Amino acid sequence: MKKMIEDINRLRKERNAIILAHNYVLPEVQDIADFVGDSLELSIKARDAQADVIVFCGVQFMAETAKILSPERVVLHPNPDAGCPMADMADAARVRALKAQHPDAALICYVNSTAEVKAEVDICCTSANVEKIVGLFPPDQKIIFLPDKNLGANIANTLGRKMLLWPGFCPTHHRLTPEMLIAARAKAPDAVVLVHPECPVEVVAEADHALSTGGILRFVQESTAKRFIIGTEQGILHRLRKENPDKEFIEPENPMICPNMKKITLPDVHNALQNMVYRVEMSDELMARARIPIVRMLEQKL
Repeated sequence: MKKMIEDINRLRKERNAIILAHNYVLPEVQDIADFVGDSLELSIKARDAQADVIVFCGVQFMAETAKILSPERVVLHPNPDAGCPMADMADAARVRALKAQHPDAALICYVNSTAEVKAEVDICCTSANVEKIVGLFPPDQKIIFLPDKNLGANIANTLGRKMLLWPGFCPTHHRLTPEMLIAARAKAPDAVVLVHPECPVEVVAEADHALSTGGILRFVQESTAKRFIIGTEQGILHRLRKENPDKEFIEPENPMICPNMKKITLPDVHNALQNMVYRVEMSDELMARARIPIVRMLEQKL
């Protein structure tokens, strides 16, 4: 392992590469990354990276987003099998059909979506900025939100407005139930319950706060509480424990594990840099169209 890490560091320098890792990937992959973050943070890092090569350790749509924002750079996705089931629940043809049925609607698309779907919408959002993105539209504006019905429903509840929700969801977050949180809270009644807004509405109602991964990290750092029940993918626990060694983090029963995020391993990262694989490629036309809603989001500086 030590030799592999040394090789990765050497290759990173030789290739003028930056390694980006999502908060959910394996701990050892997070530890060798130049930057670890959530979708919004990684989108910005991909855009601003002063590197010839971007190695994106996350699921497929994240690597696509990096390429869309940096088409002139080489973007490598270390394991092309690391896809996103939620993103796969929406396809461009059905989005176009829905647009035709609701020509007066604005389409807001969670970044957890394919490039083909992004190319069909008005603006993107992340779990960190979704409330502000939806808030950009007048209260009487019809909105189609996709692909995550849970995130859309939670924000609709928060803002008190109706939206047409695509029937997609994150299988990992969708598995969390109110009963699981109640059981965890019973064992640690003093703990603050933090969940991700990709969880179902009834789960969010049982939690103390629903936050993006970046929001969870910031909340814990700023909180005086010492115990937290964490209702999101368990990969974030590695960073939480590193950054807050004096605090305790509790998982609900049946740990929340995204099998796709865990597919990217240290040997995959080494192979990507050594052999310059697997390159993320899309047509210029698709990237140009998909870039528009992402840039609109980033221009809001939310």
